[in-house]
Amino acid sequence: MIQLVVSIMLYFVIFFGIAFILNMLLRRTWLMSILYPIVAIMIIDGISTFDYFTNTAESFKLLGDTLAALKIADYVIMGAGFLGTIVSGFTIRILRRSGYQMF
Repeated sequence: MIQLVVSIMLYFVIFFGIAFILNMLLRRTWLMSILYPIVAIMIIDGISTFDYFTNTAESFKLLGDTLAALKIADYVIMGAGFLGTIVSGFTIRILRRSGYQMF
């Protein structure tokens, strides 16, 4: 149970930080929230991204099998990462409205 709580906090903080930095550098508030599903799939699956283009049918079948085999805790952890990207977007918007200019 402690590992679940630590993992949730870790994913939230990591993806909050990555999204915050990308928001500052690229000035695209919701970019990481849009890219998060792709990043999550790259974390979850065990196949090369190149295989999605060369062996599409089998790659998506393996991805579906992998997603079906995940436990609730895995979905909660990945959801915490997505929540971190969303909170980062709102934080950047609030900071920009308050007058802070980042890069």
